[in-house]
Amino acid sequence: MSTHKALGAKVEGPVFEPGDEGYDEERTGFQTADPHRPSVIVGAIGAEDVRAAVEYAAGHGLPVAVQNTGHGLPLAADGGLLISTRRMAGLRVDAAARSARIEAGVRWAQVVPEAASHGLAPLSGSSPGVGAVSYTLGGGVGLMSRRYGYAADHVRSIDVVTADARLRHVTPDGDPDLFWALLGGRANFGVVTSLEIGLLPVTRLYGGGLYFDADLVPAALEAWRTWTTTVPDTMTSSIALMPVPDVPAFPEPLRGRHVAHVRIAHLGDAAEGERLIAPLRAVGPRLIDTVADMPYTESATIHNEPPIPMAYRATNVTLDELDTDTVTGLLDLAGPGAPDRAIVEIRQLGGAMAEAPAVPSAVRRRPGHLVGLLSKLGPDVQDEPVRALHDRFGDLLAERETGRILNFLFGADATPERVRASYDPAAYRRLAELKAVHDPSGLFRLNHTIPPAA
Repeated sequence: MSTHKALGAKVEGPVFEPGDEGYDEERTGFQTADPHRPSVIVGAIGAEDVRAAVEYAAGHGLPVAVQNTGHGLPLAADGGLLISTRRMAGLRVDAAARSARIEAGVRWAQVVPEAASHGLAPLSGSSPGVGAVSYTLGGGVGLMSRRYGYAADHVRSIDVVTADARLRHVTPDGDPDLFWALLGGRANFGVVTSLEIGLLPVTRLYGGGLYFDADLVPAALEAWRTWTTTVPDTMTSSIALMPVPDVPAFPEPLRGRHVAHVRIAHLGDAAEGERLIAPLRAVGPRLIDTVADMPYTESATIHNEPPIPMAYRATNVTLDELDTDTVTGLLDLAGPGAPDRAIVEIRQLGGAMAEAPAVPSAVRRRPGHLVGLLSKLGPDVQDEPVRALHDRFGDLLAERETGRILNFLFGADATPERVRASYDPAAYRRLAELKAVHDPSGLFRLNHTIPPAA
């Protein structure tokens, strides 16, 4: 017998309970290791469905989780009500205003080509399959962020259902406190149904990937580390140390090798880009070199991340300085020849990400670098040794760590302490105070939870 039968009459979208056909598909996103296990799911098709679901949850004492693609899955819901936004895929570009209105289920793969048809681009991230709204609410470290800041810095208005089941249109002038909190506080203050974001007059990049074989990985990493201290903020880059499986899904030159993949996204012309990356190419021969002038619509090829859902553990820290001791420690931990197979990625921050935005938000300003560790799970990879590796990663960087970035806090790594470390201390206190105003009962706690201030 259905426990939540009455909910089906309140919403237009589908409602799923455990055991229903479609329940497992609806609750599972890109991260398959720890999917949500809600008591009921609402597959919202619009803002009114979201409002009705929040009203129902509040009336029945059910905490609320929200999910589109599930790339940034934090605490998995065990019980409660999950609002699935994947059907809310409305997108409208206003070329004259250089803006786009994006609903909660939209992915960057939809926004990029639509904006490009008007000679514009969003401040999107490395993977086109990521949900644009949740990415932006968490800050959004994108391919042009050293020049243009976080994606959150370009939000103009927010439509959100708050804990009182009201649909609100929030702007920096109309409700500056809630607007500030939503940008960085992510799902702690309500379920965002749509955003209006600013678009950039960008049509092309000089970008791509440089792939170095195992014997050049240490030299490539050290060259990239020193190189990042010299480049202008028109250059956004990262480097990943990756053990590549020997399977047909990967390009033949990379299969079965442990490589360094340098990711380049430069906003200047190709001649300047060639000059800037010359020190990296001087490291030695590349297995693959795809760096060239490209339309922004091909920017997903820079990181070339797999679109297939997978089970994994991931963690991250931010550092003000990336020194040679840190580089050596990371190579020992997860470089070629290390006993554990994992991906280490280092992204250069700074530039506009370290500067105050025109409209304040809770997103922490970041100099330095973001260092992440990702381990795939599977039948031949057990969870216990992966957790031990991630503990060693934390120990290695503990003395240098300056914080975390919310969008890269997944699953068990999204502890209350690490969520707190994603914010400046004063911003976290203000978020807790605003949580006590807007959600004192903690209805929205199945996320990167910020408890309400006492």
